[in-house]
Amino acid sequence: MGNIQLGLDTFGDVTHGQHGVPLPYSQVIRNVVAEGVLADEVGVDALTLGEHHRDDFAVSTPETVLAAIAAKSSRIILSSGVTVLSSDDPVRVFQRFATLDALSEGRAEIIMGRGSFTESFPLFGHRLEDYQLLFEEKLNLFSEILKEGPVTWSGSHRASLENQEIYPKSHSGAIRTWVGVGGSPESVVRAAHYGFPLMLAIIGGASQRFAPYVDLYHRALEQAGHSRQPVGVHSPGHIAATDEEAIEQMWPAYQAMFGRIGRERGWAPMTKESYLNEVHHGALYVGSVETVATKIAKTLTALGVQRFDFKYSTGPLSHEVLMNSIELYGTQVIPMVKDILSRQKVAVGA
Repeated sequence: MGNIQLGLDTFGDVTHGQHGVPLPYSQVIRNVVAEGVLADEVGVDALTLGEHHRDDFAVSTPETVLAAIAAKSSRIILSSGVTVLSSDDPVRVFQRFATLDALSEGRAEIIMGRGSFTESFPLFGHRLEDYQLLFEEKLNLFSEILKEGPVTWSGSHRASLENQEIYPKSHSGAIRTWVGVGGSPESVVRAAHYGFPLMLAIIGGASQRFAPYVDLYHRALEQAGHSRQPVGVHSPGHIAATDEEAIEQMWPAYQAMFGRIGRERGWAPMTKESYLNEVHHGALYVGSVETVATKIAKTLTALGVQRFDFKYSTGPLSHEVLMNSIELYGTQVIPMVKDILSRQKVAVGA
């Protein structure tokens, strides 16, 4: 299966303190930095921070928070997940991540996406009806910028560039850039067209149902004349000493977060039955070290992907609980996943 990477991600969910009161955004951001530093210390391969512009998430500029983590870490990959390219400027995105790449000595990554929320569009003066066109056009420009040479480009939603150099150049000479996809075949094919690695956001249902997207991506890559690229998966979860403890710790936070999103989008109320169904049969990786490790290994094997990013934060779950989950993930889950995959490989070889 090649070199497997096991990462963590968070949106900087606004957590609650000891008395159930939401912490200030400033404290949540500092806590995310501490979580990133711990992830580096316990052997996690990558940390991914999402960009949001809502009152329930504290991180609106992932690269700024990642820069703080870069100064206190030595090996962990530092990535956005996702950078909402549709409502940002590709030149400024590259400049910010090239700066992060310098500060981290080549550990910066970007996961581009259209975003699952729309608050950034009115905030930055964009029309929602241009949702699709904005992303396609800006991804096209960004693909040119990533070549790190003079850029000549024109489009309908941004001023043209004529033989324009963009500074600073990256430390590594090439910032790995993924495209995050929620399940649209058109988005999968678009990522393949540019030769970008693919990150699948699987937040509901069995992961195996995404196998056709992985197959479509590899076929589209080949048809476009690109070399094989890695595929990753992002899914939420929680780790504790036992399955029961993890399930009961996460349920109120999961209910609060998805209940709010559901009300905004007109979904049916979240029930514990549907939550438990996702835990036991779907996209929630919740349980003891052994339970979570076994499920991650199963997903990696079933989809043939090279990266798994575990969203360790869920709504108001406390910073202390998250730190424990991160430590268990790095010190126990990751070694166990690698051991399971290694034994599978030996068995197949035999």
